[in-house]
Amino acid sequence: MLTISRLVLSIIVVIMAAYGLITGNLESLPIIMALLGIQLCLTGIELLQKNKKSFLGYADIIIALFLFFVAIQGVMYS
Repeated sequence: MLTISRLVLSIIVVIMAAYGLITGNLESLPIIMALLGIQLCLTGIELLQKNKKSFLGYADIIIALFLFFVAIQGVMYS
């Protein structure tokens, strides 16, 4: 279930990022960062489920929280 969710989010992020690069539209950048944060959070949860003491799982969740923070600031200041 988590693998399918990560795959779908990856495809959505790649499509949105390609659209932003082609058109030069940077307004969707906070949304892309929030989706990347969700993807990293799912990856971290999956790693923690596989291995209880996984450093990468905790690192992914911390980086996801940072991406959420940056995405929220991007929305507030744009």
